[in-house]
Amino acid sequence: MSAIDVLLGIGWLAQSNVDAWRQRRIDYLERVVNANLSRISEAMHVFRSWANSKGLVASETDYVARQPGRPALRFSKSGASNIERQYRTHWISPKLKEKAQRQLVEKMNRPPELVAILPLKSDWKCHRCGRDGDVLMMEPPGPCCLKCAGFDDLIYLPRGDARLTKRAAGLSERRLVVVRFSRARKRYERQGLLIEPRALREARKELGLDVADAA
Repeated sequence: MSAIDVLLGIGWLAQSNVDAWRQRRIDYLERVVNANLSRISEAMHVFRSWANSKGLVASETDYVARQPGRPALRFSKSGASNIERQYRTHWISPKLKEKAQRQLVEKMNRPPELVAILPLKSDWKCHRCGRDGDVLMMEPPGPCCLKCAGFDDLIYLPRGDARLTKRAAGLSERRLVVVRFSRARKRYERQGLLIEPRALREARKELGLDVADAA
């Protein structure tokens, strides 16, 4: 468990805001926590006391943004190192075998997938070049087109074929998860991947599919 899990669980934090923070559209997480700093501090203290009483093992986790370069994310308004450390700490059951603990820590420290967005409206402009497009990535100053972000050579693989998606993703050194916001469900939903053309051709060949479709 982590502080983010607790804040989500008690309803002080929305998953949509966590996603926006991971994309660095929100400069620090406490900005979108529905409680004042005093109440947040109290909740963090109660959580740590509970975790210690249960004998859980503390493990610090890296939190990086879903952006090229994967910059470190900020949790607190103050940015104080001790508060940031408390947010980064995950608590793991000591009952897990050593191998399972190691695998869990590796999973938690794994950088998140880079995300590209299929916008609902077409009236957006890239903050770097001023152009629009079918797909965008979010940067702190605003939306960015794939060309300026350095991903315009990737091709779109829509969801639907789980085997092909898994194999192509494994072969592509560079890839983006493509999402679109669902107004009905109030969340971003996965639509497919942007991957290297080479990876898609190789994946289709390995699976005995028509390679010409990947051109």
